[in-house]
Amino acid sequence: MHFTSEQRLDDGVLEREFALDCGPGIPGILWTPAAATGSAPAPLILLGHPGGLRAMYPRLVGRAQQAAANGFATATIESPGSGDRPRSADAEQARTELRRAVLAGEPVADEIVDRLVLPLVEDAVPEWRTALDALLALPGIGGPVGYSGGVIAVGVRLAVVEPRIVAAGLFAGSYVPRVTFDEARRVTIPLHVLLQWDDEGNDRQLALDLFDAFGSQEKTLQANLGGHTGVPQFAGEDAARFFARHLT
Repeated sequence: MHFTSEQRLDDGVLEREFALDCGPGIPGILWTPAAATGSAPAPLILLGHPGGLRAMYPRLVGRAQQAAANGFATATIESPGSGDRPRSADAEQARTELRRAVLAGEPVADEIVDRLVLPLVEDAVPEWRTALDALLALPGIGGPVGYSGGVIAVGVRLAVVEPRIVAAGLFAGSYVPRVTFDEARRVTIPLHVLLQWDDEGNDRQLALDLFDAFGSQEKTLQANLGGHTGVPQFAGEDAARFFARHLT
């Protein structure tokens, strides 16, 4: 990992852009709270998201600043196939077929979801683990580690294979391959799952079935009225309290 830029935000949070030293150099952003310097290492939350860093930045920085106010460092990386990263022709075709089915009011075939989501999971999870190795080697950053956000299939896989992640806040806002249900049964860490009840891009019943499949003894489902981008402010505050319980 090497840093490419840094700036102090208005609340004193230090924002540093970086590139992972693997492959073409995967871009990412690290935010650390103003009080982190010279104090105990800050717990780390990985911020998952479904799009490119530039497009998602306003939402990501808001989540990062809220976490920093609670003493957490946060980090994110560019998702495969997003931003300036190469696109997969098959994934783009699957996305087109998914949108066509949704607009026509037709069920989305499992085969379409698999082609769109599974390659993303296979590529993204090793990159997240590489990022985690590099982040935990930095001064001022320590465990325990949480994962927050989407794509939910990525979060589920990480919760299964990455023992350094001890709690996850997942956003049920994306289509889920059937294999993810099998993985969900192997998840045992505490979970806080957010579901927007009227999310036009999400199969509500599948989201409920996935929540039921999780093997965790502590799991909370918070469902709110509204669409994909209509998450109420108090939902973020509840998620912050969840991480405060499990990362401090």
